[in-house]
Amino acid sequence: MTTQNIAILGASGYTGAELVRLIATHPTMRISALAADRKAGLTMAEVFPHLRHLDLPHLCRIEEIDFGAVDLVFCALPHATSQVVIRDLPRGVKVVDLSADFRLRDPAAYESWYGQPHAALDLQAEAVYGLTEFYRDEIRAARLVAGTGCNAATGLYALLPLVEAAVIDLDDIVIDLKTGVSGAGRSLKEGLLHSEVSEGFHAYNVAKHRHLAEFDQEFSKAAGSRVEVTFVPHLLPQNRGILATVYVKGEAAQIHETLAARYAGEPFLHVLPMGESPATRHVRGSNHVHLGVVADRRPGRAIVFSTLDNLTKGSSGQAIQNANLVLGLEETAGLTLAPLFP
Repeated sequence: MTTQNIAILGASGYTGAELVRLIATHPTMRISALAADRKAGLTMAEVFPHLRHLDLPHLCRIEEIDFGAVDLVFCALPHATSQVVIRDLPRGVKVVDLSADFRLRDPAAYESWYGQPHAALDLQAEAVYGLTEFYRDEIRAARLVAGTGCNAATGLYALLPLVEAAVIDLDDIVIDLKTGVSGAGRSLKEGLLHSEVSEGFHAYNVAKHRHLAEFDQEFSKAAGSRVEVTFVPHLLPQNRGILATVYVKGEAAQIHETLAARYAGEPFLHVLPMGESPATRHVRGSNHVHLGVVADRRPGRAIVFSTLDNLTKGSSGQAIQNANLVLGLEETAGLTLAPLFP
């Protein structure tokens, strides 16, 4: 089998480490470069001791990488950094970006939500949105894939088929979402200290979370008209996992049938039997998504659940799934690990 040489930019963050963990089981991907400017010169074992058993290159600076010898780059850099770095990469290098920099197609929407003009408008126009199961053909032909937000993916999996099929009231959608702390990244933040997060539960970025921009973009595209949802994220005192509880108007049986039909045959998306609700612990550390539908006690209303691991299917696992398509590989390669339990 042909080996694909892979570079990871931003390898010292959570998503970088998750990429390394998953690629270690990939049949053909080989990590040839790991960049982390502030930790350049260190070994991955020094930064992430749980990866010490792997034979990996030392961390380096981005400018030290020979991109002529690289088949694909995973860019796990902070938002607003990726666009400048990717803009300066050789045009022949394929890229899967894990940041928010290329998720929005409309430059005005990007500037509105992120507070600054985009620095690589030509690439923004070229990027393909990385929700794999809905953009599979476009991703296969892409040079630049923009990974979704983890919260956005969770909500989109629950709702996009329902919006497309027009089986719910588009003017009455509420996404009540809970997410683990690792979704905020590895940088030191006072509000994410153990003593600040443990034994508590709170909402954040209410009515202004930037993943609303992805919901606006994708739901409106699917409906053919403007769709705006209510979205409230909450921070869970746990490391991994997202659970979205979505309240909609529609017939529960029809909603369940629509999701089951849309995701039939999908390797990573699983619709539970009618009336069952999923749990974050059942997808932890995996690329799987569990979806459930429960009829509300009031006729004509339903509750839709969606859960995934924010670091895997919500980010690094999704990135590898998309990279497999870009490179013409089996889509599930390196991603068949079962969830961790308990």
